[in-house]
Amino acid sequence: MAEAFRHPAALLDFLGLSSAGPPAPAGDAGFRTLVTRSFAKRMRRGDPHDPLLLQVLPQAVESMPAAGFVSDPVGDMGSIQRPGVLHKYHGRVLLITTGACAIHCRYCFRRHFPYSDESARRDHWSAALDYIRATVSVSEVILSGGDPLLLTDQNLRNLVDRIAEIPHVRRLRIHTRVPVVLPNRVDTGLLSWLDRCRLQKIIVIHSNHAQEIDQEVADALARISSTGTRLLNQTVLLRGINDQVEVLGDLSERLFDIGVWPYYLHCLDRVQGAAHFDVPLEQARQFARALANCLPGYLVPKLVTEQAGAPSKIAVPPDYADSERTRAGQTGTEEFETTWGR
Repeated sequence: MAEAFRHPAALLDFLGLSSAGPPAPAGDAGFRTLVTRSFAKRMRRGDPHDPLLLQVLPQAVESMPAAGFVSDPVGDMGSIQRPGVLHKYHGRVLLITTGACAIHCRYCFRRHFPYSDESARRDHWSAALDYIRATVSVSEVILSGGDPLLLTDQNLRNLVDRIAEIPHVRRLRIHTRVPVVLPNRVDTGLLSWLDRCRLQKIIVIHSNHAQEIDQEVADALARISSTGTRLLNQTVLLRGINDQVEVLGDLSERLFDIGVWPYYLHCLDRVQGAAHFDVPLEQARQFARALANCLPGYLVPKLVTEQAGAPSKIAVPPDYADSERTRAGQTGTEEFETTWGR
């Protein structure tokens, strides 16, 4: 992390793009640059349109207002039960374990989240654990952030050991981008802790493009899998980065090759500063339909969107429009967009 790029100019210079790269706004549009050197090495030198670079390089357009793009697009603030404890969906509780990430993705839906005020660590997890103990319907605890794998092994062990003592908790889920952007974090200490954890373990990684997955990443994920941890992937559909059927198909194939199941294909969460990444819903549906036509079902991630206040993520059926024309006399896309504000 000490070697990470923290200024757009340094990253562009590393890639030989000092004069050719896209302009970066002063002050990073209120969201500072952070890119691991490992991730930067997978970018194509001399290419200002590299799909990995565009995920992390600040753009002047981020400072422009866009209708419908807000600071809390998924309703995190309305679901806080204790500091850093988000309870949106039945049976699952999410803990904001840290505000730190190993990389700052420009489309991050929590880029405006008040981490300094909302962290479950503030009282050594006590309020969060008390809430979980008292909520017997909770069978799964999700560690999120920030990125929970930036906690030390000792902090992770202390937290999860206490979670594992709660009888009604059966599963531990960790959402992380670290194995993709900082694979050497997957060391013997982390693996030892994962191996001894009594809970069912799921790690959901985040990869948007097959170019992100080199041999070092594949090896890190294989080490995680050896601990009995199930591996899933979430992809965000991003304009100019992975909004092509071939790119999405290549990613699913690459993930399966290294033992990771394609899980979700997310429509963009409409966070302020990320409007330039948005892919229209009808186009997203077309991608999902095309993927289903060319890949085995187990390689097709579920297309979803998230709506503040909804009881779950909302699956977007590829053939929604066709079925709704006969049932409601209108296109399904129109009804979906009216209902969910998309």
